[in-house]
Amino acid sequence: MSGGLVALFDDVAAIAKLAAASLDDIGAAAGKAGVKAIGIVVDDTAVTPRYVTGFKPERELPIIWRIAKGSLRNKIVFILPVALLLSQFLPWAITPILMLGGAYLCYEGAEKVYEAVFVRHGPESAEVATDLSGTGHEDKMVSGAVRTDLILSAEIMAISLAEVADQPLLSRALSLVVVAVMITVLVYGLVGLIVKADDFGLRLARSSSVGAQALGRGLVRGMPAVMSALSVIGTAAMLWVGGHIVLVGLEEFGLGAPNHFLHDLAVGAGKALPAISGLGQWLIETLGSGLIGLALGLLIVALLHLRPKRH
Repeated sequence: MSGGLVALFDDVAAIAKLAAASLDDIGAAAGKAGVKAIGIVVDDTAVTPRYVTGFKPERELPIIWRIAKGSLRNKIVFILPVALLLSQFLPWAITPILMLGGAYLCYEGAEKVYEAVFVRHGPESAEVATDLSGTGHEDKMVSGAVRTDLILSAEIMAISLAEVADQPLLSRALSLVVVAVMITVLVYGLVGLIVKADDFGLRLARSSSVGAQALGRGLVRGMPAVMSALSVIGTAAMLWVGGHIVLVGLEEFGLGAPNHFLHDLAVGAGKALPAISGLGQWLIETLGSGLIGLALGLLIVALLHLRPKRH
């Protein structure tokens, strides 16, 4: 009897070790997949605050919470099943879908560059932008944010899926669920902090401590610059990530010359500057991917602008 009990305990211990190892593998795979999607995370974080601009301060966090729930629903209810079906039955389709998403990111980034350089916004734009507190407008803004998030979330999940495509189906599904939750918490947690930073600054500025007052005034003055910087960083991230996805996809289809050239250029830069070899390589590859993304995006923008408009 005791021997059987010891054997049972041994079996339970072995199963527990196997489960722990599986969880470790899922956590590592999810972490790796999440890192690959970080460029789109930056863009998602940069894009979302504009959807709460103009609302009363007490409505900002509830709106962000509604958008976050919609984002998680996008990832788990709509995108995850489609991604798993594709990876199980049509794995060859993942790369073309990724490339289409990458091209879309290039287009989005290039369109922002085009608008910043060539489009002049009159005072009427500002008036429209600030008139956001009417009845029913909150629902409209939330639904718009969730629709925009659907595209970015699809790209995040596709990039993540490509990183865990060699895992068993269950591990693949669990890894993507972990990524979905992790990315959503990260993005909308940061958005909440960004949106409420100026309110926190105002509270500090009214406190009795001189140091707190100085910090509060610095936050209030600095947040517009932070928002502007986030917008620029988000655009750059879209171009870099989109260009990189397209380059890697072309290589998988046998057109590896552009990616190899960029890699060789980065390695050469690393050898020329051995003190910052890793940083130099990363900068060259990132800048090269961004320029390729910008060129592709501007081409798409030009084609769309040349398209005859329907009246």
